[in-house]
Formats: sequence, C-alpha cells, structure tokens
Amino acid sequence: MTPTPEPDADEMHRFDDLYQVSRSEAIVEDDEFLKHMSAGSELPVLLAALAAALGDTSILHADLQPPLTPMDTQPHPHGGMSEDQKEKAVSVALSALTVLRDKGITTVDVLPDETVREILHYLSGGREEWYRMLTHELDLAADKGGRPSWKFGDVAKGRPFPTLIIGAGVAGIAAAHRFAQAEVPFTLIEANTSVGGTWAKNTYPGVRLDTPTFGYSYSFAQRGDWPHQFAQGGEILDYLRDVAERAEITDRIEFSTRLLRLRWDDDGRFWEATTRGPDGGEQVRRFSAVVSALGQLDRPNIPEFEGQSLFRGTTMHSQEWDHATDLRGKRVAVIGTGASAYQIVPAIVGDVDALTVFQRSAPWMLPAPNYHHPMTDAFSWLVRKVPHYAQWYRLWVILTGIPGRTHTVTAEADWPGAPLSVSAKNQELREYLVARLEAQFQDAPELLQHIVPTYPPGAKRMLRDNEVWAAALLAEKTTLVTSGIERFTEDGIVDNDGLLHEVDVIVYATGFKPSDYLDEVEVLGRDGVEIHEFWDGDARAHNGVMVPGFPNFFLIYGPNVGGVVAGSLHFMLERAVEYSLKAIHEVLRRGAAAIDVRREALDRFVAWVDQGNRRMAWGQPYVSTWYQNRHGRVSQIWPYTNVEYWEITESVSESDHEFLD
Repeated sequence: MTPTPEPDADEMHRFDDLYQVSRSEAIVEDDEFLKHMSAGSELPVLLAALAAALGDTSILHADLQPPLTPMDTQPHPHGGMSEDQKEKAVSVALSALTVLRDKGITTVDVLPDETVREILHYLSGGREEWYRMLTHELDLAADKGGRPSWKFGDVAKGRPFPTLIIGAGVAGIAAAHRFAQAEVPFTLIEANTSVGGTWAKNTYPGVRLDTPTFGYSYSFAQRGDWPHQFAQGGEILDYLRDVAERAEITDRIEFSTRLLRLRWDDDGRFWEATTRGPDGGEQVRRFSAVVSALGQLDRPNIPEFEGQSLFRGTTMHSQEWDHATDLRGKRVAVIGTGASAYQIVPAIVGDVDALTVFQRSAPWMLPAPNYHHPMTDAFSWLVRKVPHYAQWYRLWVILTGIPGRTHTVTAEADWPGAPLSVSAKNQELREYLVARLEAQFQDAPELLQHIVPTYPPGAKRMLRDNEVWAAALLAEKTTLVTSGIERFTEDGIVDNDGLLHEVDVIVYATGFKPSDYLDEVEVLGRDGVEIHEFWDGDARAHNGVMVPGFPNFFLIYGPNVGGVVAGSLHFMLERAVEYSLKAIHEVLRRGAAAIDVRREALDRFVAWVDQGNRRMAWGQPYVSTWYQNRHGRVSQIWPYTNVEYWEITESVSESDHEFLD
C-alpha cells in the first residue's frame, strides 16, 4: 500500500465543498483502540474511506461487499452485512487503519476515475446506473457534477441578464451559490429577516429532522461534525446560516422584501417584478429570468371551526410559535397528530398541567431508537482521524436512500388487503408496526383502538418512533380526542360528542398548504395568462421546474419533486437549480432572449409521474393525503428514485423547448 500524495494549495481549489477539510488528525492510538473504533463504524463506509485514503481498492474484497438488504421495518446496519462479513471487515479495517497510522497519512487528493468506479462498485453492489448520480455527491471524484462548467462572462460578456432569486431557504441558498459560481448576475430577496426558510420559521418545542442528518445537507457543503443523528431544528438553521456566510451569499440578500407580482413583457422579453421592502414601499424592477425558491411547506393551514374567534386563550400555529407564552401549568390543546404534533406533544407534556390531543387520523411510525441520540464517539473519532470519512458516510446515506423503502409501499393490482394495505410486503410492514403499537399500548386497550391507523403504511408520511409519542399519550394528564371538533367556545373546544375541553392554549399542528404554489404571488406569463389560472388548482411543471407560457421562469422545489420513502431532498433541489442554469446557458449560448417549455413536454412528464404515483400507496383511490391537490392528483411527490431525476435533468432537450428571440 502506498499513500496518496498530499495536495498542494493550488490543487485544493478542485474540491467543491465549503466545509472541505484538507487534513485529518494523525492517528496515534494503539491497535486495540483502532479495533474498537472499527467495530463501532459503519463498516462499508470505513472500508471505502480507507481504500480512498490508501489508494488501494484491493481491501474492498468481493466477499465483504454489502448486500444492500432493502429497508423494511428499519435500516440494516452495514448494508445488511452478515455476522461473518462484519467480523472479517473489522479485521481488514484494523489492518488498514494501522497502515494509515504508521505511514502518517492525513489527507487524500481527488481520486482517479478508476478508483472512484471501484469504490462505487463496492458500495452499490455494481449498480452502474447509479454511478453518475453518486459522483455528483462525491467531492473526491474528479468529474463531480454540480458546479457550473461555464462563466457568464465567457458566454455573454457585456449582455444585461439580471436574474431574480426569490427566497433564502434551503432551495434559495443552493440557487444563489450555483448562480454565483457561474457569475450570473442576480438579486436575492427574502421576505423574512434572516436566511433559513422553514428552519427559521419553525422553532416549536422538539423541532428536528425526521430523516438522517447526513442526508439533509448540500453536496457543496458537507459538514462532518453534526452533533445529532437526527439534527435539531436549531442545528439545521445554524448550518444554513453558516453555508450562506461561507458562500458569501448573506450580504447579497435583500431581507424583509416580499414579491408581490410578476409580469412577463412579451415585447421586451423581460419579467417585471413588484416587491415590497422593509419600509412598506413598493418597487418595480426588470429581470431577464426569475428563480422561485419559495418551497412547499411554507403557508400554514389553519382549518376553520365554528366559534374560533370566541376563544379567549392563546392560539398559535406550529410555524408561528409564541415563545412568550409559558406553557408551564397550562391546559393545552394540540390539534393534529402529524409530523409537527409528533414532536411538540412529547416535548411539552412534562410542562403542561393538562394536554388534550385532537386526532383526525393516527400516524404510522417507523422504529428509530436513536431519534434523539447524539452521534457516537466512534463516529466522531473517525471523522477526525480518517480522511473524508464524513463525506463517505454522507454518500452512503444517500446511496442506501436511492431505493429506500419504495418496495414496501408499492401497490399490487387487485390486492385483497385494501384499504388497509396495498401489497404483501406492505401488509407485512403493517403487521410489524401494529405489533409495536400493541406492545407500547398493551396496558391501554381503549387507546390502542384509536392508535392503529386505518390506511396503508406509507400512504401518508411515516414518522420516527423512539416510543416518546406513546409515553406522552399514556401520561395521566393527556386526553386523546378522536371524535372531531364541533366548535370553539370562550373557554375551550367542544368535540363532536358534545364534551367541552377547557384549555388555556390551542396549538394548530395542522400542517401547510403545499399544493398552493406561489399562492400569494400574482404571476402573469405570455398573453397575460396568470399561472394559477393555468394550473386551476393542479400545479404542474416540466421536471418540476418549468411551466409552459412562463419563459425564463424556474421553480426550485416545484410540483412533484418531493420524496417521502426514498431519495435526498437536497439532491432534488440542487438538480433543479443546475437544470435552470443549463437552460439559461442555452439561452445565452444561442443569443436568444428566453426559453419556454412546450405544453406537450409538460403533458408527457405529468403523465409519466402520474403513472408512477398510481403505483404507490399514496396514489390509491381510497387514500386521502396532503400529497394530493383538490383535484385528487398527487402533485407533491416524486414516485421514482434520485437516479431517474438525475437522468431527466442531465440536459435541456431542444425538442421540448422553444427559444424566443
């Protein structure tokens, strides 16, 4: 084994990571300690990282290749390696770590293409169709995608092309970073006073990720020192603010500036944007292109109930948490049992005097005993000592998430178990999850009958279960109401059984209006067509990005790009940004004024997506979920893998678009 030469300063610019660590700490620990660290690692990740650091892929023995056992009820550590494989892998890792220590290797350069292919072959089980998508996430790959390969000045020097980016949340930061790398001139506006989007707004008790932390980060900002396995909301917000600072985006943002109206001028080939600034004044500006990064889960959904205005206590939506309200000793009602309620209820139950939870439908919960756990000591040591271990770990999270749990929620035609399940595998998952609920509520059969969902697993977002939800509902101070809400009174809520629940505080954990894209903005395209009239309640965009009749207008986190059982959100957002830049590059390269997607291309894309969604649990005709819009079409969710999205966003097809002079 020979060490990889250390990169000099001129070489480090080849990395595309705002958190790039050029050198790890030297290993000085003895063999026994190294064996302990190896055993505490995610073994395929450690072997991949060691192969890269040593420049020796021979350690990736074929008999140590992880089988990538599909995730059924819970993830399989080490990709489903057998006990024998794990024992051998620890031995191989120990030997490699001693070489790393004895040779003093603390860094690794960009890898040769063949080395990348061999490591990806090992990790993915030889699934070559995944390789290009995975290199997009791997900073050590020489042909890593993402960073634009062109500069505005080289393509359109001297041409005015001001671009408006709307929103400085997860999607807007990605857009601003990539547009800055291409040196496309842009103005970035944000309606709030800081970056962070949903993570700046959602500060309710218990807020945190319900996906593994390392999968929820940018390919260009791969932080390695995350403190928790499922990051707390504040940690994500700190990360987003730090990324914006590192990418030199923050100082370019117009904060407290809201977009009110967009109008396409077909004669001048520009967008006229009306914004309202922090002083309340309105401003009209012209832009050649517009990128909307407003997101999906942004507009609170507060149901209407009779007598709401009568209630004399405090009310708040989960996204608009009133931190001035002290819940200690209060009687609190939480309306909803979805993702936010699932975090709020266990977080406040210890403080309140009485807790009433109003449930419309029970949530399915996947086991996650580590949901509130910090990263392990072994992980933290490996991140410090093994070059790029965190990057390989992130890649592994994304790789195993490509198929995710898709097979557990794919429907079988004429399945006899409907409407409680959609397939044999789905029924198996249901029985497992019901058994868990039965164990947790074994002493409360009267509760259990309301806790088991009456819809298939996966039809709605599945939550992470470390048993704190059950503990909160089983607390003596908690009352679960399943009969529905009849009306509000001055003192509380009357349920549909006529029982008054006296409360001091009402929390709406009732989610958002995800299908109402751009609902607070008027967008007038070609021939004066307003985008909401075009959609008629059914938001559609080609590749989730472009809408016919709205030239040079790009949606990031648009319709049908959300993932729920597989995939990486950040990958989808980054690819939408990159696709937008490819489209702009085509406009500039051709000397055109604008690009518009053809209606037939949109219809073909929507038909393909609809076909995929009809195969899934959430697409069955007897299922009701927020994934659907008012027409009943699933307009939020991506039914395929990240790999398919990689493929359709790889190039801008000329036949699918019209270029305007």
